[in-house]
Amino acid sequence: MAKLALPTVVAQLINMLYNIVDRIYIGHIPETGALALTGVGVCLPIILIVSAFAALVGSGGAPRASIAMGRGDNKQAELIMGNCFTLQILISIVLTALIYVFCEPILLLFGASQNTIPYAVDYMKIYSLGTLFVQFSLGMNMFITTQGFATTSMVTIIVGAVSNIVLDPIFIYALGMGVKGAALATIISQALSAAWIISFLFGKKTTLHMRRENLKLQSSVIVPVITLGLATFIMQSTESIISVCFNSSLLKYGGDIAVGAMTICSSVMQFALLPLNGLGQGTQPIISYNFGARNKGRVKKAFGLLVKVNAIYAFTLWLCVMFFPQAFARIFTDVEALVTYTAPLLRIYMAITGLFSIQMACQTTFTSIGYAKSSIMVACMRKIILLIPLIYIMPAILPNQVVAVFLAEPIADILSVAFCTALFASQFKKALHSLD
Repeated sequence: MAKLALPTVVAQLINMLYNIVDRIYIGHIPETGALALTGVGVCLPIILIVSAFAALVGSGGAPRASIAMGRGDNKQAELIMGNCFTLQILISIVLTALIYVFCEPILLLFGASQNTIPYAVDYMKIYSLGTLFVQFSLGMNMFITTQGFATTSMVTIIVGAVSNIVLDPIFIYALGMGVKGAALATIISQALSAAWIISFLFGKKTTLHMRRENLKLQSSVIVPVITLGLATFIMQSTESIISVCFNSSLLKYGGDIAVGAMTICSSVMQFALLPLNGLGQGTQPIISYNFGARNKGRVKKAFGLLVKVNAIYAFTLWLCVMFFPQAFARIFTDVEALVTYTAPLLRIYMAITGLFSIQMACQTTFTSIGYAKSSIMVACMRKIILLIPLIYIMPAILPNQVVAVFLAEPIADILSVAFCTALFASQFKKALHSLD
């Protein structure tokens, strides 16, 4: 688990730099930095949708391939990988066309104001041209990890992230391109990551080989993949809907500064979620492989260790945010008014981050053992059933409507964790009994 999870966690932390480094550089652009940061923050829902489609294919296909490998059926695992490769190409073509053509009206719908829409459009139009690279670098990279090549998977992310860090100041400041430069640096970096992945999967070192005969889509392969990946897709795509709900409500109650605060809060939340995702991705091949091999003891041990490590990381970060919220806010802006405004809201927004790590461990395990329905139920409960209504209910209850909107997140997390824990206790027991 350490061999697979540690490189994956490092990869997720580095991957986090893609958007966060952009925001750091953009937030410090002289004179227009605060507005530009808010404009790029409005782009987050679309970026999350692009990432969600990569997760739909990757998180649905990689566990299926792991289970097949556990059963000793590498031929089926290669068929799954080849079908996922083709599906991601088709998805990328459609997404690129839709985002590029309808960019401005979508961003206005997602909470952009007349002050921030120019920055949002400049960033998103260029970013959309790199959709295929994002799909490969996020989705197909999971097939490298699931074969046990976690270090190679980590290098994939490092290649892109280091390129992004180097190119950002060149394009944003030296060439004077502003937010356009940030977007261009990002897609060039993603392209380099995608090239690395393709060269590996079509090369000789991989266990599962990309074969031409496996590239033709088969419904018997794709339907189970999409079904299993749907929970992760719902979790990530509803983040975009939630971002729209947050941004539109905060723009109404607090204006651009409130939307800017949410941009910072969501960025800090990535410090929590992406490493937890990395731990999950590193543990998934172990749980899936041993579930396919009917090794109940190793499945239980892997899950138990995942819960412990998740909790240690999440509670440590939670303590740091509670004690030093201003320090986290200053990473993204040097506008003191925005830092002061954001600090107390960040404490509220991330109040239950420690407990939420338990749900993420359960969600990972549901996906790893192929329990698609249970995974979908948990995803829908937190985001659709609880959080979205609370964003609109809370301001009607509390006098401070901006604080009320931010409170929706921890309240939804508490209720969701309780539901997930009860469901997991029942379903995981049944899954283990099925291996006897």
